[in-house]
Amino acid sequence: MTASLRVVLIGYGPVGARFVEELLPAVTGGRVSLTVLGAEAEDAYNRVLLAEYAVGATSRERLEIADTRAAQAAGVRIRLDETVIAIDRPGRRVRTSAGDDIGWDRLVLATGARANVPTLGGLERTRHERGAAPTAGRDGGHRPLPAGVLAMRDIADAEAVAPVVAGGGAVVVLGAGVLGMEFALLAAEHGARVTVVHHGAAPMARNLDEAGGRMLARAARGLGLRIVAHARAETVELRDTPAGRVFDGIVCADGAYLRGDLLVLSCGVAPRVELALAAGLACATGVLVDADLRSWTDPDVFAIGDCAQIADPEDADAAGRVPGAPSGMIGPGWRQAAAVARRLREEAAGFAASPVATVARHERPTALMLKATGIDVVSGGAYAAEPWDADAEVSVWIDAARGAYLKTVVRDGVLAGFVSVGLPRAGAELTLLFERRAALVADPATLLRLDAADAGAVVATDDPLGPEATVCWCNGVTAGRIADAVSSGCGTVEEVGGCTRAGTGCGGCKGRIAALLAATPVA
Repeated sequence: MTASLRVVLIGYGPVGARFVEELLPAVTGGRVSLTVLGAEAEDAYNRVLLAEYAVGATSRERLEIADTRAAQAAGVRIRLDETVIAIDRPGRRVRTSAGDDIGWDRLVLATGARANVPTLGGLERTRHERGAAPTAGRDGGHRPLPAGVLAMRDIADAEAVAPVVAGGGAVVVLGAGVLGMEFALLAAEHGARVTVVHHGAAPMARNLDEAGGRMLARAARGLGLRIVAHARAETVELRDTPAGRVFDGIVCADGAYLRGDLLVLSCGVAPRVELALAAGLACATGVLVDADLRSWTDPDVFAIGDCAQIADPEDADAAGRVPGAPSGMIGPGWRQAAAVARRLREEAAGFAASPVATVARHERPTALMLKATGIDVVSGGAYAAEPWDADAEVSVWIDAARGAYLKTVVRDGVLAGFVSVGLPRAGAELTLLFERRAALVADPATLLRLDAADAGAVVATDDPLGPEATVCWCNGVTAGRIADAVSSGCGTVEEVGGCTRAGTGCGGCKGRIAALLAATPVA
């Protein structure tokens, strides 16, 4: 009898959980022996929804994305609260924090990313330095973060936020990227007094041009946020309480003192590559893998999700530097997990493994949407061109009185990038065009009519909710598939998610799912 293929998965977050699910048929068939090592004590959960859980907008149960008990019953060995501290590649073994050595034929890294901790006074020695030797912990430096300072990366962080928001407390958010703004708006919506502090002129500088960011800031202030721009935080101050020292406020370079009950760090993330580095695997920003998600260094090692940087070895410059970074989005991570699981299923069955390059490297472009009540913001592609650039057709509309901003960039007849603020229907139309690499309408100004109160019948390029339109990009679910699920009896967004997975990723498509539910007759 042929021995089963021994696969060890390091990491049991959303991407790791999807890998387990996709590999399960080979485990139940006895062709694969799968061991999963997860550093957290919790079963896999959806980190993208942590902010919603923290403010009481969703339940703990809604975060669940894996049936751990079923996987264990099928034969998967899932070991939680156990960290891998060393990878022995020559011996094909991993050493765990429990002191065990576990052998493998194929190793899959799904170690994810950790929150960046800024180098501020008061946070000394709390940052996990890149390249530090792996230990029994996951993300900590030599000292824990002070009480009242957190990064919203796990269940414990979310549960620390909950009483502050519920009590109408003061929350300071350091950083104004998409995750920071989503959390800030959610917290304000649910009663917290929120101050957002950031370096630049406008929020979401990596996803919006300055004019679009300023329009977002204007709308956010209208919803109760205090936004402090051009601010450079220098020191975290603590105050003494009977329970110990806790966060009191931050000092900025201009002397401003911003008080709060809680400081949420939203300063980006960094892939967890320490294990890979210590094992001699090639790394740049993330673990370097080829288009088949195999390590540049070891063909028996794969990386998926937030730790995986897909690049060609020929991309390296003369100094060995490799451009790019992991995608940082849950949808590509799930597709990578499915692709590697399929490859290993085929290998274990004795078939020639099919290439996964079409899944791993050639992701269709997707737009980024801010998930927030009362503000519609979406952008995509290369939107930085200016109206006077000779190599692009750039159109810009601003209506500050109504909180509307639209910018489109066309190159070679195709929509190359766009920014839409305060124009939900125009944003939806542009998203559809961008994701299909389609041409913009002959007169882009007609897009503004889509959101007019008296819009009536406006000619659009296609139906944004037509059968072939992708509604959930995290899971690649089309409107037609959702309509089929509704016709089969699914009557709520949650039921559609259970049947198709739509809406179970970032959650940004739930509004479109609800629209389909309203438009599709139930059998």
